[in-house]
Amino acid sequence: MRLTLAYSPCPNDTYAFHAMVHNLVDCEGLSFEVSLADVEQLNKDAAKQKYDICKLSYHAFFLLSNRYSMLRVGSALGYGNGPLLVAKKGSRAFLSSAKPNFKLLQTQTIAIPGEHTTAYLLLKIAFPSLLNVESIIFSDIQNELIKEKYIAGVLIHEGRFTYGQKGLQLIADLGLEWQKRTKLPIPLGGIAVSKSLDNKIAQKIERVLKRSIEFANHNPNISNNYVSNNAQEMDKVVLDKHIEMFVNNYTLGIGKEGEEAIYKLYKETLRIYPKLVPTETLFI
Repeated sequence: MRLTLAYSPCPNDTYAFHAMVHNLVDCEGLSFEVSLADVEQLNKDAAKQKYDICKLSYHAFFLLSNRYSMLRVGSALGYGNGPLLVAKKGSRAFLSSAKPNFKLLQTQTIAIPGEHTTAYLLLKIAFPSLLNVESIIFSDIQNELIKEKYIAGVLIHEGRFTYGQKGLQLIADLGLEWQKRTKLPIPLGGIAVSKSLDNKIAQKIERVLKRSIEFANHNPNISNNYVSNNAQEMDKVVLDKHIEMFVNNYTLGIGKEGEEAIYKLYKETLRIYPKLVPTETLFI
């Protein structure tokens, strides 16, 4: 059976999917037509039901949970790996004491990596008064902040490892803000399957993906070229840090704590979007 599959070119995704899309593990009769795209583009494509299997921000998934179910394998979920709100060091975003100037930030435009990203959802939860935002490609945010096109911006993926070297300064760790509120890990993104697929097929996809991640963990060098050829950040040290941070035990299985965190974030989403019709079960 051939299925359409889409995920981001970020190291954690290419690392996780490498073995299954290159037939290095038992795919149980499944084959995949693969597309790679920025996470916000994936969020938009999923709204059009473009793929059978799709990496989604949890923010986008919650809004589309009537059309997709989430796998319990493949999520980017954990502690200390959330998006960062940053600004150019020494800019008007900071007071003379180097503390953030939130009064000014409320009046200026903040760059975000997409309106349906979990990064933006966490910004809305932590700082609901920061209402003026503009979506741009996540990989452009650091350069736009350096040029001071935006007063501040939300970084995801490799950006959290490189912002200090590029002259940017932290305003707030949005993941840490979430952890302070909930004492739970941060659900960033996961692998969703269309509800048009039979549940037995969805379960098969989950098994194959887990097999693929386990293969990558046991053979970390085999996917090196695939990961580096698709990554925004080519530095090997950064790529390894990215994989180490975003591929963890929760990726192999979200577990009870991971599920609790996801449902907690879902409840926050329902509060922010009161017209959203709740879905009883989020997972396959």
